[in-house]
Amino acid sequence: MLHGRAAEQDRITALVARARAGESAALVLRGGPGIGKTALLDWAAGLTSPAGGPPRVLRASAAEFEAELPFAGLSQLVRPALDRLDRLPGPQRQVLAAAFGLGGGAPADRLLVGLAVLSLLADLAEDGPLLCLVDDAHWLDTVSAEALLFAARRLHAEGVVMIFAARDGSFPAPGLPELTVGALAPADAVRLLDPRLAPEVRMRVLAEAQGNPLALIELPGVLDAGEAGGPLPLTDRLLAAFHGQVDRLPAGTRALLRVAAVEDTGDLDVLLRAAAPLGGGPADLRPAEEARLVEVTGRRLRFRHPLVRAAVHAAAPYPERLAVHRALADVLTTPETADRRAWHLAAATAGPDEAVAAALERTAEQARGRSGYGAALAAYERAAELSGDAAATARRLLLAAESGLQSGHLGDAVRLAERAAGLVDEPTFHARVAWVEGHAWFWQGGHQTAYDLMTRGATLDPDQRDALLVAAFHPAWYLGEPHLGDCLDQLATLDHPVARYQVAAVRGRPLPLAATAAEVGGEPRDRLQLCGLGFVAGQDTETYELASALVARCRADGILGLLPTLLFFLAEAEFFHGRHRDATISLDEAVRVARDGGQPLWVSQLRAVQAVLAAVAGDETRCQDLVASALDGAAAGAEAGGRAWTLWALGLLDLGQGRAESAVTRLAALQENPYAHQVCAYRSVPDLVEAAVRAGVPERAEAAYARFRAWAERVDQPWATSLAHRCRALLTGDEQDHLLALKAGGRPFEQARTELLYGEWLRRARRRTEARSLLHRALQTFDQLEAAPWAARARGELEATGLRAPQPAASAAADLTPQELQIARLAGTGLSNRDIAAQLFLSPKTVAYHLYKAYPKLGVTGRAELGALDL
Repeated sequence: MLHGRAAEQDRITALVARARAGESAALVLRGGPGIGKTALLDWAAGLTSPAGGPPRVLRASAAEFEAELPFAGLSQLVRPALDRLDRLPGPQRQVLAAAFGLGGGAPADRLLVGLAVLSLLADLAEDGPLLCLVDDAHWLDTVSAEALLFAARRLHAEGVVMIFAARDGSFPAPGLPELTVGALAPADAVRLLDPRLAPEVRMRVLAEAQGNPLALIELPGVLDAGEAGGPLPLTDRLLAAFHGQVDRLPAGTRALLRVAAVEDTGDLDVLLRAAAPLGGGPADLRPAEEARLVEVTGRRLRFRHPLVRAAVHAAAPYPERLAVHRALADVLTTPETADRRAWHLAAATAGPDEAVAAALERTAEQARGRSGYGAALAAYERAAELSGDAAATARRLLLAAESGLQSGHLGDAVRLAERAAGLVDEPTFHARVAWVEGHAWFWQGGHQTAYDLMTRGATLDPDQRDALLVAAFHPAWYLGEPHLGDCLDQLATLDHPVARYQVAAVRGRPLPLAATAAEVGGEPRDRLQLCGLGFVAGQDTETYELASALVARCRADGILGLLPTLLFFLAEAEFFHGRHRDATISLDEAVRVARDGGQPLWVSQLRAVQAVLAAVAGDETRCQDLVASALDGAAAGAEAGGRAWTLWALGLLDLGQGRAESAVTRLAALQENPYAHQVCAYRSVPDLVEAAVRAGVPERAEAAYARFRAWAERVDQPWATSLAHRCRALLTGDEQDHLLALKAGGRPFEQARTELLYGEWLRRARRRTEARSLLHRALQTFDQLEAAPWAARARGELEATGLRAPQPAASAAADLTPQELQIARLAGTGLSNRDIAAQLFLSPKTVAYHLYKAYPKLGVTGRAELGALDL
């Protein structure tokens, strides 16, 4: 029975009740050692309901000594469900099979593991509500933690509840709700105490336990034994209490407990075999059970509390700890226990040992092959510590750094690469270091450091020069001049397809994008960098086609980590083509994946583009909120990735709201270094020209217009030519330029703006009849695009000509969320819920939930009617 936990119990009960209704949720219980988190999980595991029956429970308890073993925590939790593996989409099935040693396969996207876990749990919940309990989550291995958190963030309508218990200040879980488990109230603390305690002991225990349930239970025995107390922190006091209990046990029992303290599975057969040469046997279990330090269920031993395990381990003399690890390594001889054997050998080794280092390196290689890059980092680093010479140490440190880059542990990647660089003096090796460290700095926003590392590394090894200089273009792009110019000068000397395209996109006549992509190769990562350059070259249509193909490839192959980047480029192309609703859908999905997958740079970029769309729609509050979100969370000393796009968003918002002077200030800032060469800087020049003319300061836009005109001539695209003529028409007032802008033709939003501006010019010239048709067409387009400020302006101009302006027709999709619209569109093509789920990296139940919400908004009763709607 729990005392004083009614609020926590009510919260968990409500989550399970919602799961019975088909909803999902996640919760992190936080609190110090002994505060009662495990007791709450035990209580949750026994929840029953007369109406719906108990939920199915999956449970795992992480331990400090398994924190470096890839998939150890995940294996505990989901192994009972692996019989359903064949029900998952192919890439997800393969990555989980590889993770648990059930099949081979190439290393996969690290986020795909989390998605596969979500799919597996969702499938299990088809039979009824599912409760997943993870105790001591702060000790989860990196791969398991990432996968479980990714799954938890994407829970929606599967009927799954995930509850993690973790200590304060550990196990960061951004995006998940948390509940602090605090000290018991005095009355509840009294109820937990043994009523037979002497009054003086009772008062002292209450004072020292400070409402900690474990302390209330354990301290009386220590104090009865005459323990003097003192200023020790409560956790240390509890450790001392358990240490005292262990010291009173027979020697054989202590030996068995020392083995159990460092063995991660609790497998009794392994424990007894390893304890035998140390003096522990089966009969030695009983004293530990009678002391309530451990409990044995079947063939598994479990410590009653993690502090018991910690106390046993801390109390063991160092030589005995080494002996325990050696004994465990001696019995873990099967192929499936090779990872644990290697780590125990490492723990049993006090100095350099090349054989043990080699075993750990093999463990790291296997972890990388199972997409366990975080575990590979730890194994390579420990292998480096055990290496016998500087060259082997440096090589393994660099392998650890590369794994850090792949796992997203960028700070570790920098640290390890720098250590490796200090051990050898070999140019080729230092070029590899520059690649790893340069990319790690770039993704943390350290553009100057990244550029310096990459360009310096390019001078060290001719074989790596091209790749490093091509990569250096990216930090140079954010730094602006003179770094960008210097980098392009170097790229111009290379015989490399991407380098040629980079130089041509920025300086010369653009090269064919499709041909360059074919020359680069078929891997999405290799083609990815061409998408952003395509916009620089004005090849919006070709870029859309390339990005669409790459998104489809990533969906089919489960390459989840690249999806936010590619959807960013896809949304950019959709926005430029006037397909604002499509862009909204792409951005919404991309933000969710980037947020759930821990990609803050792309969250910033994507939020900033969402802000531009909100500005077009005239939604000032949403635009401001998105700008704030895009600028939040940048690394110290670094600029947010979406900074340039936020300037465009705010300038466009001001322009749409009639605040021309403010719009000029914001948009003019985009024309300065380091932004002036960027895509949004060029694309915003027509907005700057319009704002400057409306504000009566056309001279502030003249230099930007000259640059834009030269760019339009270079990229030679009709829509760019149209915009150049429109800018000139505004600056000169020449009607011929208005006509040339219309004749050149543009994409819907920009063409409508051209029609609006010319219509305004005609009305001011008292040529109302000519103005009406232009203004009417512009209004129709603005209404279709839901560009409210421009629609209001066109409607006002049209009515000023004496013609009553029509009101916008209601859109069937107006009330749908972006995700509901995306799912409804796919369902309208005939795809099943399972097919849609696989494509969007969701569960089938979540797809069904969104369709259920969409049907009444669309006025339909089923998916068969969706195909006839204009969505």
